[in-house]
Amino acid sequence: MPDPFPLRPVTEDEFPAWARMIADTYGLDRSDSEVANQRAATDLTRTIAAVDGGGLVAGVSVYPRALTVPGAVLPVAGVASVGVAPTHRRRGILTSMMRRLLTDLHERGQEPIAALRPTEAAIYGRYGYGLATRGNQLRCDRRAMRFRPGTDFGDGGIRLVESGAARPLLAQVYDRVRASAVGWPDRDATHWTVRLFDEPHARDGATALRCAVHHDADGQASGYALYRHRAAQDVLGNDASTVRVLELAAASRQAHAALWRFLAGIDLVTWIEYEGAVDDPLPHLLVEPRAARSCVLDRLWVRLVDVGRALAGRRYSIPLDLVLDVEDDFCPWNTGRHRLVADGDAVRCARTTAPADVRLTSTELGAAFLGGTTLAELAAAGRVVELRPGALARASAAFRGAREPHYPGGWAFPLY
Repeated sequence: MPDPFPLRPVTEDEFPAWARMIADTYGLDRSDSEVANQRAATDLTRTIAAVDGGGLVAGVSVYPRALTVPGAVLPVAGVASVGVAPTHRRRGILTSMMRRLLTDLHERGQEPIAALRPTEAAIYGRYGYGLATRGNQLRCDRRAMRFRPGTDFGDGGIRLVESGAARPLLAQVYDRVRASAVGWPDRDATHWTVRLFDEPHARDGATALRCAVHHDADGQASGYALYRHRAAQDVLGNDASTVRVLELAAASRQAHAALWRFLAGIDLVTWIEYEGAVDDPLPHLLVEPRAARSCVLDRLWVRLVDVGRALAGRRYSIPLDLVLDVEDDFCPWNTGRHRLVADGDAVRCARTTAPADVRLTSTELGAAFLGGTTLAELAAAGRVVELRPGALARASAAFRGAREPHYPGGWAFPLY
């Protein structure tokens, strides 16, 4: 029986309509310049469109990136532009597109992991994606932000730079930080164009983008903050003006502290909003930690497309010899037992018939892959089963990193 909604790549002529159809599923509009930016970042051979009678009714695309993982950098399939027109919901189209996408990655030997940021957290677990990073949404009362005595702000300085002129400095700092920041993807010119996009309709009532660049005493750029002002009043007419920090990167703890001192020193502002890592040190810099209230939300979800290649590609915090019994209904080529042996940079993962130490699904492996969600906490939820005493604790410790993984830029920055 023919597929009622056949899948195929998007053509050049179709791309603007396809991009706007996807945006419409999220209740968004796309200007011509936004569509052009997205097209510049998109390889049409890695797009999927679902068709109904010649019309485009759904789509998804892969944007190849290089992602920092514990101890290494791996190619990742950034999955974005996912949408199904409201006229065609609940007809199995999303499942069909995800199956095509993951099967193609496997059969062509492409990226061993896929990652996305879902708008609804309940959707992608059934396709084997696991919650791998969290975002810490900080809402800071600027008036109460006093820094602890002895805080080291370094000997550098901060200056405001127009975003176009700042771009090479931002890229320089970003690349320094992402070398060791788990969860950070690479950025080429097209990604920076999207990151610094500043048309008035994209500002949500706030000002144009500001770029504060930190320089060390030797003049080297070592940090930056991208932010906007938004004037507002509360219901009683009191000032509730806000500085929204879109992104903050610092190559040293001194640059991090200095940037926050700068932000906290902006006059005529009541609140500072920022989404950082779960373990962002800001509260520990303040005399009153409650000046920075937080709300933690899921962000990057990771899917191991090929378990063996993915697990062998990262590094582990302690030596490990572990047999994983993996269940994967959606990508059955992963189902079976895998022996993971790791000692420093010597890591291998291969099929085995040896008795299993831990049983889990590909979803749990994806969640634990970046070192954020632990195998121990998943076991506490009944999602990981220990088969050999002591194996779970050692495996959970081995997958953890020194810092929490974090995807920079918060909710508003797309993977493409």
